[in-house]
Amino acid sequence: MKPGFIIRRMLEQEIAEIAIEWAAKEGWNPGLDDAACFYAADQQGFLIGELDGQPVAVISAVVYDNRFSFMGFYIVKPEFRGRGYGMQVWRAALDYLGSRNIGGDGVLERIKDYETQGFRAYYKNRRYQGLGSGRAGSAGLIEIQKVDFEKLVSYDDAVFPAKRHQFLKCWIGRPQTKGYALLNGEKLSGYGVIRPCYKGYKIGPLFADNAETAEKIFNALRGEILLNQEFFLDIPETNPEAINLAEKYGMKVVFETARIYSKFLPATPLEKVYGVTSFELG
Repeated sequence: MKPGFIIRRMLEQEIAEIAIEWAAKEGWNPGLDDAACFYAADQQGFLIGELDGQPVAVISAVVYDNRFSFMGFYIVKPEFRGRGYGMQVWRAALDYLGSRNIGGDGVLERIKDYETQGFRAYYKNRRYQGLGSGRAGSAGLIEIQKVDFEKLVSYDDAVFPAKRHQFLKCWIGRPQTKGYALLNGEKLSGYGVIRPCYKGYKIGPLFADNAETAEKIFNALRGEILLNQEFFLDIPETNPEAINLAEKYGMKVVFETARIYSKFLPATPLEKVYGVTSFELG
């Protein structure tokens, strides 16, 4: 450890005031109210590096269970880059996560760096930009807060690589967030959430059993925002039906990441992922 440099855990307020603000400056466009839900996912999982009391580097290392974790928010203040502070917080995050399989979304120009750390890129996630319809239309859908929470988490458990119940309870409950789900009888067949971000809105997650269900939920969500107001949707390139949906509504690719894992690609149904929850938490 360099003289005057320490690494400690962030408080919830610091996630909002430092990590999310820095992410916004990097152009990653986080949600306006993400901090509380990120903190709910793992209160020990957000690290900050300080030099003589000044924040210079941050990273998130969220533990979901004994097998799976996810890293994000890996940022060093521009004027402190190239001095080794980022590598020190990176190693602290790896130490915390231990032997778990670690996921992440890396910018494409840094993939070789991640490979030197033992990670492998498995596929790309594409960020699509589109415009709201301003037409409310949720026939046949249920507002997500009215869905039996046990049904919701049971569905999510089958699509996401680990249980994240506390995170989801927060994610769907924020005042400015809207969400819809589709029930076929007693069975949930898809759900989606849209939230306000520093720039426009983001849909995520959007999970569905098939393209028809995904499109119904997608249109209800884009109808929640004003005509021609921009929104974003992050899609794994491994799901061609999700890409077809975005392009059907004139959405354009504005950014890409590579989904990386330290050990293996989780055995999850990516064909049901029409929208990634977030690049920070998976």
